[in-house]
Amino acid sequence: MTRAAPARLCRFVSLRFRPHIYVTYGLLWVLALESSAVTATGTAWQPSGATWVRVVSVVLALLFLRMLDEWKDLAYDRVHHPDRPLVTGAITVAELRGAMAAITLVVTALNTACSTTAALLLLAALGYGLLLTALERLSPAVRDRQLLDLAVTYPVQVLLGAYVYGSLVAAGSVTADWRGAALLALSACVFLHFEFARKTAWEATPGARLYSAGLGPRRSAAVTAGFAAGAVGCQVPLFAPDGPLGLLPCLAVALPAWGTRRFLSAGRGTWPLPAAMGFVVVTYLSLVVRAVLLP
Repeated sequence: MTRAAPARLCRFVSLRFRPHIYVTYGLLWVLALESSAVTATGTAWQPSGATWVRVVSVVLALLFLRMLDEWKDLAYDRVHHPDRPLVTGAITVAELRGAMAAITLVVTALNTACSTTAALLLLAALGYGLLLTALERLSPAVRDRQLLDLAVTYPVQVLLGAYVYGSLVAAGSVTADWRGAALLALSACVFLHFEFARKTAWEATPGARLYSAGLGPRRSAAVTAGFAAGAVGCQVPLFAPDGPLGLLPCLAVALPAWGTRRFLSAGRGTWPLPAAMGFVVVTYLSLVVRAVLLP
């Protein structure tokens, strides 16, 4: 790397990994998953040093995957997004690789200090991301078919969730049981609601990677709404025993309900993205507030 590489990397992060979005998402996701896992066992929760290791590790892993996506999508971006940093030369592939190697070393060191199991789980997620890069280059079907690509790439998010939960199990904070699977399913539904919402529109420009281009706008909207409903469904068996406070996060479903009605009644344009983003933030923030307020 050149001396200018750190400044170039900082500009890349500000453009392609907007901290107010990705850091907020990583923070809320980890806190919601950890606090829900602990309180589901009937134990009071409060963040610890290990909590912040998980937060930092997930945020850095998301940055690693963002860098990997830029590298993976370089050929596509040369045609459809000529202003992207890697296309314009604002950063190089070598600089991205160097940053990815540094991230791997940092998260490995952080987690090994806590638990070897945690370090291995996180490395599995990063390794799966690297495997996807090779797979997409070898398989045009995976690269070009949007739904197949999602089916193949989404498990990396599951692996990050498994890292958070697995590190809690390794630390003795929780005992692995069905609630872990339910929490990972809840996280999956929240993420996939947003993922489908941002790629659902009535119109599709040539080359646009939209789920609605293959499913049609109405079916894509139904899937988007279905994931929001699934997130609520996962919460009922987990938190209903805690009474009304336990089900407080379910109120976030009002946002996707409004988004679905707005999209279908408009008959044009895109899904109202603020509603989808709000669903993620409100759900995870409510889960944290619920855990803090529980006796």
